[in-house]
Amino acid sequence: MAKKKLITHNGKFHTDDVFACATLCLLLESHKESYEIIRTRDEEIVRGGNYVFDVGGVNDPKADKFDHHQTGGAGKRENGLEYASFGLVWMKYGEELCGSKKVADYIDKKMIASIDAQDNGVDVFATTYPNILPYAIWDAFGSYLPTWREDESAMDSIFLEVVALAKKILQREITRAQAKVEAEALVEKVYAESPDKRLIVLDVYYPWRDVLMKYPEPLFVVTPRVGGKWDLQTVQVSNNSFKSRKDLPASWGGLSNEDLQKITGVPDAIFCHRSLFLAGASSKEGILKLAELALNN
Repeated sequence: MAKKKLITHNGKFHTDDVFACATLCLLLESHKESYEIIRTRDEEIVRGGNYVFDVGGVNDPKADKFDHHQTGGAGKRENGLEYASFGLVWMKYGEELCGSKKVADYIDKKMIASIDAQDNGVDVFATTYPNILPYAIWDAFGSYLPTWREDESAMDSIFLEVVALAKKILQREITRAQAKVEAEALVEKVYAESPDKRLIVLDVYYPWRDVLMKYPEPLFVVTPRVGGKWDLQTVQVSNNSFKSRKDLPASWGGLSNEDLQKITGVPDAIFCHRSLFLAGASSKEGILKLAELALNN
């Protein structure tokens, strides 16, 4: 069978066309179809592509054409952020790759929307310190671009190298999102069955923040960690804040081992972070005692 042709623009690459390409590569690989990646602006070659993205001036998902540079763009999300090529490809094929719409939507919210926004010239980050910006995925990919001192003739091979990296990142994000969505249902069950909803005890570590922050009661969460030890964590007021709904007792801050054991009366207490959001003990019994003390503090 003839190889499927994945067409995008030549020259400098950007994060959205890198990830759009990675998405299509994973899709075709899942179908065991062979493909070739062609970077060009030649209109005749573009017209002959099986999948055309970030070039061509047409957004027609039924024809597998995914560009957003044409007049009027290619549509917006419900929150107003415009789609770029990554988001357009994902809108058609994300659910198939992820196995569920919920997982695909989670990944769009977590990474794709911000990548699309950046490609469309929209700043979605609010900075705290002047002239200090977050180091984002587009900065990492941009580091692969040749400097003015370097030869740009290898741009196509560099693009393939970065696409290979993007495929690995996207595969991990899908795996993590699938596990997270599965865990959410389990956390919901534990919350519903908890007699005191201020304290949620998880016998398996599940990603819990998005679930428990929806509810007003949870203050602390107990989870196991590697090595058989246990953690007591505070619940933050929101995902965008380090402020806890209730801190651990101030007198515990920065203490460890004998010092923490003496002040708490818990013989296997290990440590308490000086910022009062995390404490540890060697046993479940010990961590539950610390949780009781924290609740009653």
